[in-house]
Amino acid sequence: MNHIHRFRIKPGEKVCLKDIPTKEDGGMSEEEAKAKLADLKARMDEMQEVLYAQASHALLVVLQAMDTAGKDSTIRSVFTGFNPAGCRVVSFKTPNEAERHHDFLWRIHERTPRLGYITVFNRSHYEDVLIVRVHGLAPDKRWRARYEHINNFEEMLHDEGTRVVKFFLHISKDFQKERLERRLSKTDKLWKFDPNDIKERKCWKEYQEAYEDVLEKCSTEHAPWYVIPAETRYYRDVLVASAIVEALEEMDLKYPKPNFDPKDIVID
Repeated sequence: MNHIHRFRIKPGEKVCLKDIPTKEDGGMSEEEAKAKLADLKARMDEMQEVLYAQASHALLVVLQAMDTAGKDSTIRSVFTGFNPAGCRVVSFKTPNEAERHHDFLWRIHERTPRLGYITVFNRSHYEDVLIVRVHGLAPDKRWRARYEHINNFEEMLHDEGTRVVKFFLHISKDFQKERLERRLSKTDKLWKFDPNDIKERKCWKEYQEAYEDVLEKCSTEHAPWYVIPAETRYYRDVLVASAIVEALEEMDLKYPKPNFDPKDIVID
């Protein structure tokens, strides 16, 4: 699975998204990728049980992307490898009134996973240095300070036992156009179309610049960012699952030792 390292942003690495491919297949056919994904999901299932039993570590997965990049389909394809009893997905929308009257990490922290569990953030605290920046929803000085706040927050999570793995699903503007047109042309996809998507699309350049800063400033050893080419979806899923398996394996998970001798147990 070392191939996943090629998509990992090194701390302080300069990022230019237009120079990073949005479509790759890793030399795999769709059939090969599906077989590989099945193996990875089986491994995820094995390790989740140990994670839950040990209850000394947790996993937080962050998914960020431009609209139509496939966050929902990634969740459907990859995270069915986990037992839903120990895995939850949290989607972050526009802050409500109570959330707006707290610091930007307040609503995030209470949704991080407890030890033994896995949580997937569909959008995240990074919206507060993305959409807030692009649309000027806070003064520059305020949102610029948030990079350091985020790094400190994620380091604290790591030190307390939560591994943080972050994915930016990378697509081109042309690919987004195709996907939006597809939504408009299919009656069963119209519910996913939001006219506001067109307004956001006009800010493509500004969002790319904002994401580049996020990737450069907030990819750390304890909470790395991966830029995943997302236009070939079967390979996208393999990459995401590979990084998750690697993160779980690095936790050195072990079943806890029983506090009794099984030989002394007699069941009538």
